[in-house]
Amino acid sequence: MTTNEYQVSGMTCGHCEMSIREEVSLIDGVESIEVSAQTGRLRVTGAQDIDDARVLAAVEEAGYSAVRDR
Repeated sequence: MTTNEYQVSGMTCGHCEMSIREEVSLIDGVESIEVSAQTGRLRVTGAQDIDDARVLAAVEEAGYSAVRDR
C-alpha cells in the first residue's frame, strides 16, 4: 500500500470534497480517498505507487489546486 497526501487550495464545503473525490477516483490503482474541506487535505491510497501528476491533474479538473506534502 502506498499513501500520498496533498494540500488542496480552494475547498470550502462538502460539494468541493465530492468533486475532488469523483475526479481522483477515476485514476487507476486508487483504492481509498480521504478529502477534507475543513483541513484542506487530500489523502490517496493505492496498492501501487500513486502518480502525483495524475492526482494533481484530477484536482485541477475538479476546479482546485494542490501540492504534494513531502
